Formats: sequence, structure tokens, C-alpha cells
Amino acid sequence: MAPEATTESITAFGVARSTVKGAPLSEEELRKTDAYMRASLYLCLGMLYLRQNPLLREPLRVEHLKARLLGHWGSDAGQLFTYIHFNRLIKKYDLDAIFVSGPGHGAPAVLSQAYLEGTYSEVYPDITEDVQGLQRFFKQFSFPGGIGSHATPETPGSLHEGGELGYSISHAFGSVFDHPNLITVCMVGDGEAETGPLATSWHSTKFLNPITDGAVIPVLHLNGYKINNPTVLARISHKELENLFLGYGWTPYFVEGSDLPSMHQAMAATLEHCVLEIRKYQQQARSTGKPFRPRWPMIVLRSPKGWTAPRQVDGHYLEGFWRAHQIPLADVATNPEHLKLLENWMKDYKPEQVFDKNGKLIPELAELPPKGNRRMSANPITNGGLVRKPLHLPDFRKYAISVKDGSAGAEDGPSMNNMAVWLRDVIAANMDNFRLFGPDETESNKLGEVYKAGKKVWMGDYFDEDEDGGNLAFAGRVMEILSEHTVEGWLEGYVLSGRHGVLNSYEPFIHIIDSMVNQHCKWIEKCLEVEWRSKVSSLNILLTATVWRQDHNGFTHQDPGFLDVVANKSPDVVRIYLPPDGNCLLSVMDHCLKSVNYVNVIVADKQNHLQFLDMDDAIAHCTKGLGIWEWASNDNDLEPDVIMASCGDVSTAEALAATALLREFLPAVKVRFVNVVDLFKLIAHEDHPHGLTDKEYTAIFTDDKPIIFNFHSYPWLVHRLTYKRPGSQNMHVRGYKEKGNIDTPLELAIRNQTDRFSLAMDAIDRMPSLHNKGSGTRERLLNMQIKAKTEAFENGIDPEAIRNWRWPYARQTGGGVTGAVSGLFSGGSGSGQKEFATSE
Repeated sequence: MAPEATTESITAFGVARSTVKGAPLSEEELRKTDAYMRASLYLCLGMLYLRQNPLLREPLRVEHLKARLLGHWGSDAGQLFTYIHFNRLIKKYDLDAIFVSGPGHGAPAVLSQAYLEGTYSEVYPDITEDVQGLQRFFKQFSFPGGIGSHATPETPGSLHEGGELGYSISHAFGSVFDHPNLITVCMVGDGEAETGPLATSWHSTKFLNPITDGAVIPVLHLNGYKINNPTVLARISHKELENLFLGYGWTPYFVEGSDLPSMHQAMAATLEHCVLEIRKYQQQARSTGKPFRPRWPMIVLRSPKGWTAPRQVDGHYLEGFWRAHQIPLADVATNPEHLKLLENWMKDYKPEQVFDKNGKLIPELAELPPKGNRRMSANPITNGGLVRKPLHLPDFRKYAISVKDGSAGAEDGPSMNNMAVWLRDVIAANMDNFRLFGPDETESNKLGEVYKAGKKVWMGDYFDEDEDGGNLAFAGRVMEILSEHTVEGWLEGYVLSGRHGVLNSYEPFIHIIDSMVNQHCKWIEKCLEVEWRSKVSSLNILLTATVWRQDHNGFTHQDPGFLDVVANKSPDVVRIYLPPDGNCLLSVMDHCLKSVNYVNVIVADKQNHLQFLDMDDAIAHCTKGLGIWEWASNDNDLEPDVIMASCGDVSTAEALAATALLREFLPAVKVRFVNVVDLFKLIAHEDHPHGLTDKEYTAIFTDDKPIIFNFHSYPWLVHRLTYKRPGSQNMHVRGYKEKGNIDTPLELAIRNQTDRFSLAMDAIDRMPSLHNKGSGTRERLLNMQIKAKTEAFENGIDPEAIRNWRWPYARQTGGGVTGAVSGLFSGGSGSGQKEFATSE
């Protein structure tokens, strides 16, 4: 071990050592600050242990304890220490500020502040500021029917739960983008700092504009230990740690020690220095109109784990060691000596001095925190729906792709490029509350048109070459960094603090943020149970570069399974849309940007594809969520022999081609074509608000006919959604089955049995009415499949008849063939449809 890593320079104990010198607190201010901290610490311990006798006005007995002791003590003191000192600066400089608690299970620190500031009693009138209210406040913590030990949605002032670690800084930056006067104080646990997402998020300063945005003050809390292990950043030398953050582009200021009087002065001086630096940078940029990238200030706070706990218990270290991480004295119910130790410890905070006879914080301390919305526990930004303004959305119908009457499926069109024109105008109309986020894929995803309204934010250095298509700007609307975690965190922080946005990403790599989306879904669902939480804008995720057009990139780029992850979440908060063409994509995007309190996932490939529906038809189809395409069907209100269904743009084209083959070779067969846009229409109505009733479902799919369902993603998802449905045994789903390589699009489809030939053969195999009548046709289809695959192997490209296939029938049901269908095909033909007004 390097000698410098064992010296006093990295100990958490002793008189304060700080970069910024000074003692800004008067003796009276220091006394009150210390008393306020004692009140806060008392509340934290009370939440962990007590269900009765909240102010210890009688001797502590076992029956006063909770039956199960749950919660965490380790980070509480350092967090509330920071919070209290920033309160002073909010009052002194009239700051607009919020607090993000990054350490896991750190809720006691922020809950204690919300209670002492009075916010908690305002939003929960039964938790009064007296002995009875304090008893309820203690009992509810980590208690059945109560609140969790994270900063959950029930916590006033919280927009970051901290359940899963790694996202505090990205959430904090998301909250300050386009909030120019906001300062977000972000506590970063040193365990959390070991995660990849957190490590990358330090780079967020490269995207923060001092003119248009607020600022984040990260406080890296080095208390030295995780659950049972040292933390990496607490065990490297002071110099190495300083160089790390200088390298990230920050100016680190250190506050280290355990001696409370000197630590109070050091923290007061350091936080004030940070605030003044932030104001200096912002004033410089705003007065000159010239943005630049400062080396923003941050704080490294090194204090003991479980600060102010007994240093040793029974000869074993507690304060300053991993044993202080969770419940510091876990056996108080069975160990009378430890019960007495707990009582003495709590009494050391002198509750009788800081709470009056009624159990309320004494007036001189109640005057310390800010008032009204300046309280960090009451800042409306943390309840983003209060400050949210609806978007000004251009009429998407004016951006329609032309689909002439009778020409459904007759022409290719640029679905994504066209939607980008509308999105460009969305950005132009909402320049201070809408951003587009993505991991370096906006141009690749055919959304480059948006740069005409807002370029990519870039606060780093510029080269001359950037003028030639770099699309970089100090003030922009597009946020790109090659970290899905960071852009997702930015977007979450942005919408939770009252704004709007979209994340665009390659479909195969969106899995990187599976757990982040999972956490966001849980946050929104819990918010629905909290009456005072206002609805926030939906989290919109646009997935493109989809599996069926990742043939050229190979197996690693083929994974549509994000839909399975989302489908597992509560039906109250998730929606999945797979628009089949460009006009449906416009309708879906408009709907999603207007919605609130959802995670919307939209799947649409970025390449040109066949266009099926004119705008009226598209709106009607999206409003219904799924429907029969009469122009592609020939059952004419009769009993169909087979249902050909699809969900997804490429999947729909292949299913239509299969339908055309059946109609050409087996004209007597009655085929009903069904397309699904809203995936949750398939699920039972009692399980999802979008689900069809069984009667509605049977009217579309029947309950006794074979259904050949060509699905964009893994086939078992559709089976999961429809297992309760009448005739579910007739559902035969084809989708991606983990079969891929460097292929042509048709080869990839053949590998997974989602190609037109496989679908048509499957339909023949599943129709009992045919008996053995379709054998010749089946053989012909198999030969056609082999021929197409052979040509692809020889030429490296699918046959032209496959690439340029068009729907070959006229719009009229049962109409004549307008072009050759089979012999490795081509064609032409039609469609016609009202407002996407499905229940959100």
C-alpha cells in the first residue's frame, strides 16, 4: 500500500481540514446550527427505532421499539449536515434550490428536514408538529402501510428515490437544464460513486450552459464504507482524488473531519464559496451573452460513517466503520445494555432543549430554515407537474405522407425522416421546455432535421471541421453523450422537474437502461397513490434501428426484448406502440407528447418503408389501437379461414406479402388481415385499461380460427398477453427467436420464420378446412423461399422483387390483381381513416 494512502490525510476523524478557510458563523449561529443538527439527528434515530415514547419522556422500554428495526443510519449525519448549511445560503442569497439524496436508503436525513421545516405536516395533516404527530412520524418509517427508507415519492422535496444507485448526478443535471436560477445540491454516496452510470455522469458539465441552465453542486460524501466493504474513493490518496476531479473538469473543495464546531465553520465557508463561484460564472456568461464551460465547484465531504454514533460498542468499532451502515444497534430488544446505550445516545442530542413541551421545534430553531417555496422540501420543481406547461404542438396532420386513395402499400416513404420534420417544429415552438436526448444516434436515426431548430449542446472545445455538419452549439436542444445511462437520467430529471422530452436510441442497446426505466416506472406508479403529487410529462422512448433492419450489423445488434421489460411494469404507467407506417407514427408521437405519467415506448424503423394509411385512416387506426384492414382482407364479412395479424412496420409488410401470396395461389381461402398499433390492446381488459373486452377481441380475431401473428419482438410476449383470450390455443406467433447473423433482411426473417413464405406456409398448415388441398402451393412457396435465399447468398442482396415488393391488389375488397404477386414479385395499391383519442 502506498504510504500516502495510510496517512492522516484521508482519515474521517479530527478537527476540520478544508480547502476554503474561514469561520463565517457567529457564536450564536454556530450554537443554533448545532442545535438544529441535534434535532435532525434525533429524528433520524427515532425513525429507525421508535413507535412510542417519541421524546423519551419516560424510560425507554422494549415495547416502545418497533418489532422490526429497518432503515439506514450511515449517511444520515453527513446529508443533513449539508442540507442545514445550504439552508443558510438559501436565506442569505434568496436561492432557488433543491436537494437530491443519492446515498441508498438515505431518507431519514431528508425526511427529518421536511418535518422540521413544516412541509411534512402541510402535505400530511395527520403528522402534526407535536408529540402525537412525532409518534406517527416515527412509526410510519419502514413500517407496513407507511413509507420506505428511500426518498420515495411520499417524501416532500424529492424527485430522486435513490433505490438503485448511480443516477443522482444525471437526475440533478436534468433538473437544472432550462432552469437558469436553480441550484441542485446533489449528495453522492461514495458507494454510489463506484457505479458506471455515476462515473460517466461527472461529464455532465460539458453540456451545462451557464446562460440558459442552472447549476449542480455535487457533494461527494466519503464516509468510507458500503454495507461491509471500504469504498474505493475513500481509500486513495488525497492528491489522487483531487486529480481525478480536476481531470473530470470540476474544481474540488475538501471538507474533512469529525469535530462538529470546526466542521460547521468549514462547511459554511465552503458552500458559500461554491454559491458565489456559481453566481460569478453565471453573471459573466449572462452579462456578456457568451457561454463558456467553467470548472464548476464541487465538494468532497469526508466524515465518519454513522457520524455522532458511539465510536465503539462492546469493543467493536461502530462510528466510522461499516457497522454503522444500517441499524447501528440491532439487538436492543434483546440486550438490555444496548437498550440503555441507545437511550443515552438519543438523550445526548438533548431533545428536551430543541423541542418544546408540546413536542414542536422551539421557535429560535424553527426560524433557521427558509420559508414557503424556498424550503427545499417544498420547492414546486420537485413536484414537477406544478410547474409543467403543456407543449405547443404543431398540427401533425399537416405533415402527412401522401397515400393516395386506392394505393395502400404501393409506395415507400420515409416514416422517420418525415416525423423528424414535425419534431423539428415541436422543438422550435418549445425552445425552453423540450429537449431531444440520445446516445450519439440522432443523425443516424434519421432525425437530423431537428438540427434546423436546435443543434447539439456542446460546451467542449470546437474544431474548424465542426462547421461542416457538426451541428454543435453552446445553446442547443439536442443532448447527446454516448452513455445511455446519462441521457436517460438527464431526461428523467428533466421531466420530473416539469419539462418534456424524447429519448431516441437504437433498439438493441436500450437494454442498457432496463433497470433505470424500471425504477422510473415504480416512481410514477407510487406517485399515483400520493394525492399531492401532480402529474408530470411522460417519459417517451423512441426505438429505431430495429431488429429486422439490423441484418447488416449482425447478431449483436439484434434484440427487441426491451418490450418484454416494459410489459412487466404496472399497466397504470406503461404504453407500447408499434406504428406500421409514417402517418401512424405521427399520430402516435403526438399522442405520447401530450400524455402524462406514463412511460411510452414507440418502436419504428428508421429506413424507408411501405406506406399503408392516409392520415384520416391512420388517426382512426391509432385511436382504435388495432383493427381489421379491409383493403387487405377478402373475407367480405364472411367467416374467415385464417387471421393474418401483424404488429410492427417490417412485420406488417411481410404479413401483407404472405396474405397476397395466399390470395394469389389459394383464392378461395378467406383471409382477414389485422394490424396492431397499441400492443396492450391484446391483453384482457381487466388487466390493462387499453385491453379489449373478450367480445371486442373475438369480433376481430374470432375464437375458433387460426391466427398467424407476425410480431416485431419475441413471440412469447404475445402469448403472455393473450393467454386468457377465447381461442388462445389458435394463436400462432412468429417473431424474433434469437436467430441472426450478417444477413440480408429476408434471410434474417427466414431464420426466424417471420418472412412472407414461412407465414403463408404456416397459414396453410394451420387451416383444417384445407385438409391436403394446399400441398402444391406449400411446395411452391418453399421453392420460392429457397430461391430467394440462394440469390441473397450469391449476390449479397435480396432479389429486387423482394426489395421492391408492393401490395398488388386494388382497394376494393376482393379486387383484381394490379401487378404480379409471385414469381418473385412486385405490385401496387390502397387505403382510407380520425383522431388518436384513446384513453391515455
